[in-house]
Amino acid sequence: MNAKNLSERLKTVASFVPENSIIADIGSDHAYLPCYLVHSGKISRAIAGEVVKGPFESAQKQVKSEGLEKHIDVRFGDGLEVIQPTDGVQTVTIAGMGGPLIAAILEEGKERLLTVETLILQPNIHAKAIREWAINNEWKIIDETILEEHGKIYEIIMLKRGKMTLTDRELLFGPILINNKSVVFEKKWINESNEWRRILDQFNKINFTPEVKQKKEELEHKIALVEEALNA
Repeated sequence: MNAKNLSERLKTVASFVPENSIIADIGSDHAYLPCYLVHSGKISRAIAGEVVKGPFESAQKQVKSEGLEKHIDVRFGDGLEVIQPTDGVQTVTIAGMGGPLIAAILEEGKERLLTVETLILQPNIHAKAIREWAINNEWKIIDETILEEHGKIYEIIMLKRGKMTLTDRELLFGPILINNKSVVFEKKWINESNEWRRILDQFNKINFTPEVKQKKEELEHKIALVEEALNA
């Protein structure tokens, strides 16, 4: 993978980015995504944010090697602190992290989102945490998709400002994904359900504390939701 030949995962993230928007790519690693978007002509300005020194330096080198220093500003900082009000950022992308971490980044830096109209988020796991954050902070799901690449399954969620309510099913599966029920969607949730059943089996072999009881009930509820979703 490089700045002109992205993985399918990052290509899909890129496809969600509105044309001509100013973006901030948080956790940008090698800055492949913003470089790709500028090269394709979809955007002309971007910030690539990194909190880890090695990836930050890699992003700087990548942007320089692509000749895009006038278009992409590589910044060192934690989460959304790389964004300033004067940047006029309209779109934030965060890809390749766990859902709870993405939600924490958004929560800790939400005062930096004043000019932001669109959030494009690609959690590796636990996308539910992002949907919960969106509800609590008045963002709504505009689009979402699911894909498999190299044996791993990824969800991508696009948010814009607005209120929404979601059922337990929609929180877990995604309101758009649950309606589409793609082959990848079914594969993901069959695998998840099988893993939860394995954990339940382990619970039956240990002391039955109140904490175990609560966790067992949560898993049983999620398994029931999966069965209902796949059989509907």
